Amino acid sequence: MPHRQLSNTRLNAPVNVTWEITEACNLRCSHCLSADLRARGQGELNTDQCRALIDELARMQVFQVNFGGGEPFLRDDFLDLLRYAQARGITTCVSTNGTLLDHALLDELLAMESLYLQVSLDGSDRATNDVIRGGGTFDRILAGIELLASRGFPHYSLNMVVTRLNVGQIAEFDRLCRHYGAKTRLSRFRPSGGGCATWDEYRLTRQQLTELSRFLGERPEILTGDSFFALAPDSRRHLGLNMCGAAKMTCAIAPDGSIYPCAFLCDPAFLAGSVVDESLASIFDSSPVFERFRELEVDACRACDRFSVCHGGCPAVAYFLTETLGLPDPECLRSAVEVA
Repeated sequence: MPHRQLSNTRLNAPVNVTWEITEACNLRCSHCLSADLRARGQGELNTDQCRALIDELARMQVFQVNFGGGEPFLRDDFLDLLRYAQARGITTCVSTNGTLLDHALLDELLAMESLYLQVSLDGSDRATNDVIRGGGTFDRILAGIELLASRGFPHYSLNMVVTRLNVGQIAEFDRLCRHYGAKTRLSRFRPSGGGCATWDEYRLTRQQLTELSRFLGERPEILTGDSFFALAPDSRRHLGLNMCGAAKMTCAIAPDGSIYPCAFLCDPAFLAGSVVDESLASIFDSSPVFERFRELEVDACRACDRFSVCHGGCPAVAYFLTETLGLPDPECLRSAVEVA
């Protein structure tokens, strides 16, 4: 989807929604964002409830839904729900680990329009990826990627969560993506979900943060998301958001219909409501949790010369490290190094 600058204008609906549509997964990645949701085991919306929610998303004119999990393709009715969302005019993106892709599934996916796939791969070689995503996963994921390439799937990216283990492979990862005709996407590692337990081991050093920022400045075509604006050099400021979009431009739906400000804040402290009990429109419009994020200011950052670039960065990182909202992102570029 096109990049958008976030203004202070209050929106009536999110531009995009992340929907963790299933708890089921065939992998156990050490940094899994959804590990806590799966551990709670609160169940999933049934097919009729999902269709009703898709109807509401369409009425709200939500532009894009990013389906994740768990592994979405493990849900028996997922393809039907995907087609239903597209029939309602919603642009759809599926985050998958790629291990379930086969010719039969590709036949179904190639018949859909406005469908984007994001395949997770956490290293450019077997040794690095498999430490994070599990033994044997590199070969299984690569088989799915090779199938996408051979079948000419039009819109897909390979996504790597940048950690201390793989940060030195970013250039090689980019070459691998280009080899298969995929877009390169880098996501930020954060201390939420399984990342809480692996934070000290996986987090980037200050030197690595600085080098990553420099690399991104030299490669504007590389896709980033997940609050990389806190690291972005000035040369990338026109490419995306310049502040946290949680509860403003986006929100997250858990498998059981619980609503949170974003996929990285699916913590009981930030439960905004449930679509089982009330409409998503009502939650987005009037949830006290969402109002809290819309009013959130990182006052300590206002004097920083990079304030207009990141507005304090990602509140999820600060919260999970300190259990306090409103503190500066500890991995922002200015914290990492004094830049000229």
